This record gives sequence, C-alpha cells and structure tokens, in this order.
Amino acid sequence: MNKDIAIILVEPQSPGNIGMTCRAMKNMGFTQLRIVNGCNRFDAESLKFAVAARDLLESAQIFPDLASAMADCTLTIGTTRRHGKYRQEILSPPEVAGLLREQVAPECRAALVFGREDNGLTTEELSLCRWHATIPTSDEYGSLNLAQSVLLFCYELGKAAEPVGGGRPFDLAHSEEMETFFTHLHATLEKIGFLNEQNPAHMMRSLRRIFFRANLDSREVTVLRGMLTQIDWASSAFDGRKRS
Repeated sequence: MNKDIAIILVEPQSPGNIGMTCRAMKNMGFTQLRIVNGCNRFDAESLKFAVAARDLLESAQIFPDLASAMADCTLTIGTTRRHGKYRQEILSPPEVAGLLREQVAPECRAALVFGREDNGLTTEELSLCRWHATIPTSDEYGSLNLAQSVLLFCYELGKAAEPVGGGRPFDLAHSEEMETFFTHLHATLEKIGFLNEQNPAHMMRSLRRIFFRANLDSREVTVLRGMLTQIDWASSAFDGRKRS
C-alpha cells in the first residue's frame, strides 16, 4: 500500500523539517514526496537531516498549489490540529490507516497532506481533502513537529500495509474530477439563486462534505454533471428572483 500513498507538504518553512520528513518516510517505506512551494529542499540543513534519504529529496515533485499536487489522487486526507465549524469528522491515525487498508487498490492513489509548521492547512485547503485527520495530543501542549507528525501517520499506515483481500476495486473519482464538479455545482447553484451572495463558501463547504462522504466514482460524477447541465439549460431564462 505504501507505494500508492503520496506525502504532501504544503509550504514547509524549515529545510530541516523537509530532510527529517524524508528520513521518516524512508524509515517506514514511503517514497512519494510532493511539495507545494515552500523553502529550498536542497538547503544544507535538508541534506543534513535527510541522512540516507537524500534520494527522496531529489525525486520530490514540486507543485504550485495543493489542488494540482493531488489532482491524480482519489483518497485525500488533510491533517489538522484545530477543530471547528468546517473541521468535523476528524479521524485519528489508526482510523485513517484502517480506511486506506480497506480502500486502497493498485489503481487507487492516496495522498496524506500536511500544512505549514506555524499555521497548518487553511480551511480552503482542507475543503479540498476527502477526509480530515489529527493526532490526539496533550491539551497542555498539542503542537507536534512536522516530521514527527509524518512519522506517526506513516507508522500507522505501515502497520496496515497489506490490504484485506488485495484491496477493494474502488473507482473513486480523482481529486481533479471532483474539483471540476464542485466548480460546476457552484456556478449552477449561484445561477439559480441557491447560494448566499454574501457568503457562498459556507454552503459549498457543507456540500463538499456531503459529496465526499458519498464516495462518488467517475461515472457518478459524470451523471451529476449531466444533471447540472440540464439545470443550466432549464434555468436559462431565470432572472434570479424567487417566485412565491
């Protein structure tokens, strides 16, 4: 399973943390590192802390934003330390490992996303992810080092490395397909006056959670987009005013 899971670092600020992340990944058998912007991964500090995992530094892929970094992934997990209005249903590392053990198959790529050392992932970035996860820590001091967090998740995932029965043959829609669908959904709902003009993101985040829980496959996304296209056509003469 490890080879089908990418570790994504969003705008890492410390070269040392990138190096230590590479070492943690190699310790647990993970090889795919993706970085969204961030500091220089070839800084002397990165090389120092990577030790024998320098090959992961060299093979890391760089992306301009999170959406493109996980466009080819079907199962995406955003990590967060904060709970709140848009951060419900937060899983623990063992729960994430169990879900991936059940669902990851050879044709199904997953991504585990880690945010900035100081502020983590934004609410918008988390909304791109199918699931959310956290590491339970002390209330007195809950902040973990980035590489420590990666190590703990990789350890749990490593324990679940053998899928049950070879993995279920899921054909979940890729992240890129889901984002295209959400863009279409937003435009259609805005057109028919369903979204609050002052804060359309509020409803869209709720709809994202609903559709992510549905585990849509590519065909189902196509069906829903066909329905939206029909709504677009049928509402072409709608002037934006609700009728009583």
